[in-house]
Amino acid sequence: MTVVREAHEAHGATFREVADRSFPAEYGRPARTHRAVRNGVGVTEHAFDVVVAAGADRHAVADDAVAGEVPTADGEASYTLLLDDAGAVTADCYVFATGDRLLLFLPPGDGERVAAAFRERAGDRDAGVSLATDDFGTFGVHGPNATEKVASVLHHASPPEERLRFVRGEMEGGVTVVRDDDVAGDEGYFVVCAAADADEVFQTLLVRGLNAVPFGHETWATLTLEAGTPLFETELRGRTPAEVGLSRFVGGTGESGGERLVGLEPESLPERGAAVSVDGETVGTVTRAADCPTADAPLAFAAASGIEASDDVTVGDDVTASVAGLPFVETGQRSRRIPEF
Repeated sequence: MTVVREAHEAHGATFREVADRSFPAEYGRPARTHRAVRNGVGVTEHAFDVVVAAGADRHAVADDAVAGEVPTADGEASYTLLLDDAGAVTADCYVFATGDRLLLFLPPGDGERVAAAFRERAGDRDAGVSLATDDFGTFGVHGPNATEKVASVLHHASPPEERLRFVRGEMEGGVTVVRDDDVAGDEGYFVVCAAADADEVFQTLLVRGLNAVPFGHETWATLTLEAGTPLFETELRGRTPAEVGLSRFVGGTGESGGERLVGLEPESLPERGAAVSVDGETVGTVTRAADCPTADAPLAFAAASGIEASDDVTVGDDVTASVAGLPFVETGQRSRRIPEF
């Protein structure tokens, strides 16, 4: 469950279930909220499970378990993927290196499974692994004024300029501030705090210093879609890095022998799972679609095979769509996860 539910309710939030935990879905007028974030700055509560690895062999054990880079120096982070034996994505995660621990921030509901896999890999090595989801609150600050917002309330440190780096400071409570990898298409930060301090930190982010608008998962979905960022639950789960254009995060270019992730601009909004056809032949399905306020049009991701930019595409029974380059919308920053093939 969100660590600050009453605060979300006070701002008019409705909720959705994410791995048996409640998180804010939206606060009313989602299109207006989206534009407020895109033109200024917004704050959301991110849903993560947190796994902690400690001990002298923690880096070696993590390196065995994840497919990409594991940071080693205090203050460094990486974004990477966890794969099954067939090479399909089972989770994506941020890995943070502190002086004596590694922290893995994972999709909600996957923490216990990943922690158990780490323990099995650790064997007799010096690497204690624990699930620590309930110990933390994690908020996102996103938008073109995100750096200004964080700087206005962060004490004893300055917002990190380099992506996937973090600093420690205070916001009416101790916090770790992480520069993210531009997943929403604008400047972005994670603010991580102890669960006991989460309510005060959330209020600080909203109303102290530069004001910010609260936003929920529905707005996060439209912001990241416009930015061309594939998300775990809709695009990544069960697909290979090559199919979603993220092979570079696991140390290679890779080949997509079947489906690959493409952007579509449909004439009307399709449902997730709608068939994608070319010349009457089904070539894939829609993974995510939304009416996106910045584009002022419906946009969609689809997993499809053999589709070309010049193809006449049909979504569902009779919705015409064109193949779009990514990102869909050029904003202040480019997501570091735009698919590359």
